[in-house]
Amino acid sequence: MSSSRLPRRLPALAAALLAVTLTAGACSSSDDGGDSQATAADSAAEGGAMSAEDAPADSVLRDQPGKAAPEQQVQEALVIRTGTVSLESDDVAQARFDVQKVVDRAGGQITDEETRTGDDGEVRTSRMVLRVPSDTFEATMKELEEEVAELNDSTRSSEDVTTQVIDNRVRIRVQRASIRRIEALLARAVDIGDVVRIESELSQRQSELNSLLRRRAFLTDQTSMSTITVHLERTSEQQAEDEEEDDDAGFLSGLDAGWGALTAFTVALVTVVGALLPWLGVLLAIAVPLWWLRRNRRRRRPAAPTAEA
Repeated sequence: MSSSRLPRRLPALAAALLAVTLTAGACSSSDDGGDSQATAADSAAEGGAMSAEDAPADSVLRDQPGKAAPEQQVQEALVIRTGTVSLESDDVAQARFDVQKVVDRAGGQITDEETRTGDDGEVRTSRMVLRVPSDTFEATMKELEEEVAELNDSTRSSEDVTTQVIDNRVRIRVQRASIRRIEALLARAVDIGDVVRIESELSQRQSELNSLLRRRAFLTDQTSMSTITVHLERTSEQQAEDEEEDDDAGFLSGLDAGWGALTAFTVALVTVVGALLPWLGVLLAIAVPLWWLRRNRRRRRPAAPTAEA
C-alpha cells in the first residue's frame, strides 16, 4: 500500500472502528440493564413513573447536580411527642370540664378516662388520655399548665423517628418490587411443585409487607397526633376535709343504719299486732262464755259421799 493512499483511508477506518465499539457497548449494556428495565416495567405497572417519594435520593442528585435530595431538601423532622400534666383543684369535675374545652379548641379528643367519685357523689380524681394534633402540642400543654387548675407536675418527652420513617418507606418499596417479581415467576410457572414453592414465598413476602405497612401506620399516627396524660385530683386541704367527712360518715352511717333497723322492727311489730287485734276480740268473745259455763258447772256438782267406817 502506498503512502499516498493511507491518508485517504484514515476516515473510513476510523468510522468502522467507531461502529464496532458502539456495537460492543450496546451488547454489554443490554445484559447489564435487565434489572433496571424490569424495575421500570414494575413502576409502569403501578401506574406510571416512580413518584418523588419512592425515587432514590442518589438518582435525584444525579439528575439535578448541586441540589439536595427531596428527603434532605423538604423533609421535616418527624417527632413523637408525649406529655404528662398533674393538676390539683377544689372542684375536680369543673377542672375536667375545662380540660375538655382545651381539647376541643385544639381539635383533639379524649381517648381514655378513669374517674373516681366519693360517697357524696362528687368527683375525687380523674385520669384522662388526650390526643391532639402535633402542631398544637406545645400550645395545649401550656394551656393545661396555666389555665385549667393548679399545676402540680409537668413532663415532656420527644423521640425523633425521621430515620425510622425513611427506612420503613424504603423497605416497603423494596418489598413491593420483590412481590412483583415473584408474581411474574408465578405467572410463568408450569410445574405444580414450582407453583407451591413460589406461592409459599409470595405469602411470606406479603406477610412481611403487611407488617411494614402496620409499622408505617403506627409511625404516621404517632407523629401526626401527640399524646398528653392529665391527672386531676383534689387539693391537699380538700383531701383532708374529705377524709374527716369519711370518718364521720362511718359513725353516722352506722348510727343511721341501726336506727333504721329499729324503726323497721317497730313498724313490723305494730303491723303484726294490728293484724291480730280483730282476731283477739273474737277469741275473747268465745273464750269468756266458755270459761263462765265451766266454772258454774263445777259449783253445781254435788260433793262425793264419804265412806262409812
